Amino acid sequence: MTQAKQDTERRVLQGLDSDSASIRLQSALAVGTAPDPAVIGKLVTRCAIEPEFHVREMLTWALTRHPASTTVPLLVDAVRSERAQARSQALHTLSKIGDRQAWPVITPALLSDADDEVARSAWRAAVVLVPDGEEHELAVVLATQLGRGGRETQLSLSRALIALGEVMLPVLGAATTNGDPRVRAHAIATERLWHDPDAGFGFAIEEAKRVVALGGTGQEGR
Repeated sequence: MTQAKQDTERRVLQGLDSDSASIRLQSALAVGTAPDPAVIGKLVTRCAIEPEFHVREMLTWALTRHPASTTVPLLVDAVRSERAQARSQALHTLSKIGDRQAWPVITPALLSDADDEVARSAWRAAVVLVPDGEEHELAVVLATQLGRGGRETQLSLSRALIALGEVMLPVLGAATTNGDPRVRAHAIATERLWHDPDAGFGFAIEEAKRVVALGGTGQEGR
C-alpha cells in the first residue's frame, strides 16, 4: 500500500468518527465512490451507532458498492448483534444488496423481533432474500405478526405480504377469521390493498375495523 493510499484511508476512517454529520456523510460518500475493502468493517460498525438517518443511508450505499462476498458476512454478524440499530441497519443493507446467501440469518425469531424497527427491516429483507419456493412458509411466519404495532408497522407488514404475491392469499384469508380483532382487521386491510393497490392504508384499515366491528371477515361479496 502506498503512503498516499494509507493517508487517504486514515482520513476516511477519522471522518467516519467525526462529530460533524456532514463530514461523516462526505466520508461515506468517498468510500462508496472509491470502494476500499479495508474500511468495510468500519462502515458496518458505524451503521450500528450512526444517529443521522441520511448518513446511515449513505453508509448503506457505500456498502452496496463493495462486493457482496466481502460485505455480506460482516452484515450477517451484525444482524446477530444485541444492539437493535445494528440489527436493523444490517438487515436494511442486506435487502439492498439482495444476496440470497444471507437468507439463513432471517429466522422466525428475527421476524418477530421485539423491536418494531428491527422487525420491519427483517420483513423487508425477507421478501427480497426468500428462496424460490419458500414464499408460502415465509407468509405463514409473517402472518403471525398481523395486528402488531401502530399504523406504520402494520403498513410495513402489509407491503411485505403483498410483495410475496398470490402465494400469501390463503394465509391472509385464514387470518381474517382469527379470534383477535386486531389481527382480523389488519388481514382484511391487507386484502383490500392487494385488490386495490391505490387505496390508502389508513382508509383500508378503518374500513376493516368497521367490518370486524360488524362481525364480518371481509370475505363477503368476494
